[in-house]
Amino acid sequence: MIRLARVLKVDLDGLVEAAAVVAKGGLISYPTDTVYGLGCDPLNSSSVERVLHVKEGRTRAMPVLVRSLDDAHRIAHVSDQARRLSQKYWPGPLTIVLPAKWVVPTNLVPEGTVGLRSPNHAICLELLGLCSGFLVGTSANVTGKHPATSAEEVVRELGDRVDIVLDGGSAPLGISSTVVDLTKNRPIILREGPLGRAEILRCLRERTAR
Repeated sequence: MIRLARVLKVDLDGLVEAAAVVAKGGLISYPTDTVYGLGCDPLNSSSVERVLHVKEGRTRAMPVLVRSLDDAHRIAHVSDQARRLSQKYWPGPLTIVLPAKWVVPTNLVPEGTVGLRSPNHAICLELLGLCSGFLVGTSANVTGKHPATSAEEVVRELGDRVDIVLDGGSAPLGISSTVVDLTKNRPIILREGPLGRAEILRCLRERTAR
């Protein structure tokens, strides 16, 4: 008999139980504005290792969702450019890659950088608040497969490899976020998503010129 993850409603009881699982080192899947996330405490290296095992072959750094810019400051060195972009596009579908602080385990940030995003999703933001302000935010899928956009897809894809799945219906956008790397001499768009390259670069030019 195939065991499946427990699926909970996204009411207060469900969110509190999911946060308790995270605090104990467990793995959860949860809805965001883009796709369903696969999360754990980003400061718990053992939990991060479990996520990497579920992802099967993930070698790149995994993103972290934050409740606010203040939470971003706790785990990354936030530049002026990052602050400008976050003020315009957070909460929303933009991941900003920044130098990670020493508190973040190396198996989460093998190259010393971390992608941060604040999701435009009330339930997810409430969950982040219950989880000390941040969660690993990689997509809920095996590496190379399509990211899950519903709780049903998470259960079908990952089975019992996560402890809890929070069912918040279908993810509104259904595609992964735009990713901009601000760790180099100039911004680099690593992935275009809901926000286009031209829009991001225009925002940076406009704010820099002021």
